[in-house]
Amino acid sequence: MEIKVDKTEQGLPERCDSNFRSRDFLLQHIRHTLSFYEGRSVDPAGGFFHCYMNDGTVFDPGLRTLVASCRFVFNYAKAYGQFGDEKYQSRVVHGLNFLRESHRNPQTGGYAWVLRDGNVLDDHNHCYGLAFVLLAYACGVEAGVPEAKAWLYETFDLLEEKFWDKKYELYASEASVDWTLDPYRGQNDNMHTCEALIAAYEVTQDEVFLDRACLLASHMTRRQSQDTGSHVWEHYTQDWKPDLEYNRNDKTNSIRPWGVQTGHQTEWTKLLLILDRHRPEAWRLARAKELFDSAMAHGWDNDNTGLIYGYDLEGQEYDQDKYFWVQAESLAAAALLADRTGDKAYWAWYDKIWDYSFTYFVDHEYGAWYRILTVNNLRYDDKKSYKNKTDYHTMGACYEMLNVISQ
Repeated sequence: MEIKVDKTEQGLPERCDSNFRSRDFLLQHIRHTLSFYEGRSVDPAGGFFHCYMNDGTVFDPGLRTLVASCRFVFNYAKAYGQFGDEKYQSRVVHGLNFLRESHRNPQTGGYAWVLRDGNVLDDHNHCYGLAFVLLAYACGVEAGVPEAKAWLYETFDLLEEKFWDKKYELYASEASVDWTLDPYRGQNDNMHTCEALIAAYEVTQDEVFLDRACLLASHMTRRQSQDTGSHVWEHYTQDWKPDLEYNRNDKTNSIRPWGVQTGHQTEWTKLLLILDRHRPEAWRLARAKELFDSAMAHGWDNDNTGLIYGYDLEGQEYDQDKYFWVQAESLAAAALLADRTGDKAYWAWYDKIWDYSFTYFVDHEYGAWYRILTVNNLRYDDKKSYKNKTDYHTMGACYEMLNVISQ
């Protein structure tokens, strides 16, 4: 079912005149997004509720995914750091306790991928999931949780032992509960592990995390893209050759989608520029610009506006749906590039993407962003947050923008 968006009835402006480049706007937008989850996200029995209708009504209250459990910790740790309200710190502790007591398997050290009503529904171990566990513990350190530092190192050691491929210097993707590795290899696991390693470095200043983050970024955005026209490809064989057929024509797998992902090109842009804050390398800026410029050239919908989900290696549209996180990551990348280069063209992209997002994705009545729209910017359903969507992308992007916007 497609739900038509009537901008007049919903109070959405035909065009937005907000000053997207102001700190006041960004901080207010973070508050507005947090307000959607306020009073309804915390499950007193443990963890957070993960599934919400557009108006905030909770559905499927027993479902818990590892990624969302970790992303809520991120959301509240960042809110605590920005606004200083102790209720956010208490939610960080609440979320970390749920990770340790419900998701973590004390016999194997792994983390359940999916829970329902406190029972393990999927016990497979995912590097993607452990990347977010590492990020959650880094956020715990940042929020002043004493135990979180030991948990952070414990998780890094687990990644090293179970997923690190010494030959190719990248992480494998999935393992059974007894740690038998699946032959699939993916860039998404390594990208989010890079993100988590940067966060771990920022809260510990331990160079081991930065060393590994730099290595992943170089391999994924340079070495691994040599056979795919400089595009960062998603899927690989066990020997790290591009698998061009994996999930082709299957648009249901949101974590392992086929094609060149617009948002992953720009997410790597963001990560490359963040790495340059800590340890500059001459190649990163040029590669960051190349990834972003290509994503805008192939991913922007000139007819309906907004960034599409993905395209093929020739730059032809593959999945024309519009996803909230693609817009958010591209906003952060545009801001960082504009700040780094001084090129007004990147600020123009920043304003253009914000104008589109503010018009179609931001829920001005209830708060937060809608999940997914059709190519014509219509809503598929009334579910705002489902499984892994916690607005971590949208608020995280705002915090990155605040790093480069001073007024």
